[in-house]
Amino acid sequence: MASAVEHAALALALPLTVRAGIVGVGGALPSRVVQNAEVSAQIGVTEDWIVKRTGIQARHYADPRANLAELASEAGRAALLDAGLDGSELDLVLVASCSQDSVMPNAAPVVAHALGAENAGSFDVGSACTGFISALAVARGMLLTGAASHALVIGAEIMSRHVDPTDRNTAALFGDGAGAVVCSTGAAGSLGPVVLGSDGAHAGLIVADRDTQLLSMDGHETFKQAVRRLAGGTQAACEQAGVALTDIDLFIYHQANVRILQTLAERLQIAPAKVFDCIAELGNTSAASVPLALAQARAKRTLREGMRVLLGAAGAGFTWGATVIEWGKP
Repeated sequence: MASAVEHAALALALPLTVRAGIVGVGGALPSRVVQNAEVSAQIGVTEDWIVKRTGIQARHYADPRANLAELASEAGRAALLDAGLDGSELDLVLVASCSQDSVMPNAAPVVAHALGAENAGSFDVGSACTGFISALAVARGMLLTGAASHALVIGAEIMSRHVDPTDRNTAALFGDGAGAVVCSTGAAGSLGPVVLGSDGAHAGLIVADRDTQLLSMDGHETFKQAVRRLAGGTQAACEQAGVALTDIDLFIYHQANVRILQTLAERLQIAPAKVFDCIAELGNTSAASVPLALAQARAKRTLREGMRVLLGAAGAGFTWGATVIEWGKP
């Protein structure tokens, strides 16, 4: 593995045509599946009420004693296997999450150790549901400047530990899981420029304070902001990548609410078939949502080699981000 000095020297010598892309993808889901019947009974609504308003039919819950780093490591291990790489080859491990096991240490160093990535830099990225896109931006920058050759980017959440089971605004929405991608230089595919944005004036829309650690959300205003910011981010990411909306083969957005996906498709005049939807089985898994959706799309053969794919997410903060990638993994 190259030293930090060697990486820095390489950065100065790299041609502008250097490419980085995703070479492996993986996911991990807790075994417990919670159907709407269990949730609806606690919030005083019908199962159909949940489906009509969110599109969610079930979600996965981790054991109350579960460890986020272990869930993240499972997803990371699957992505490494898919990439044909060993953990020792990683230069960077990033974990995007807002439900870490502790204030300190971060999850990423623990995950790096579990995967044998002893020489990798590692840290967590906190941007709620936008976290994976933000972490992908960091990984891309490190790869394109020669500071890293292989980066593992994980989105992992145990949101069930922060949900009030009696809160109608949040109880039906969130689930647990982890998704991961391995990004490498010289890949067959490519990572396009990442557009990121934030607006702290709307920070109060989604909150979990230190006292209760339970989520509270203004659903109506969050919906409006999510659609507005995802639409703008989509257009900006396409502009940065030098492509038109019609050039995108597949749109993989944060799986927050099926009505958000439907409204986005209408606003941007995207064919509904191009907008990937796996929210029915997984619910909203926050920072894990986009990489889990990537893994699901690949497993269902919706995602195929050579496709241009737009990834986008929006979340608490208020934050948002989007990027266009070329999928090159067979």
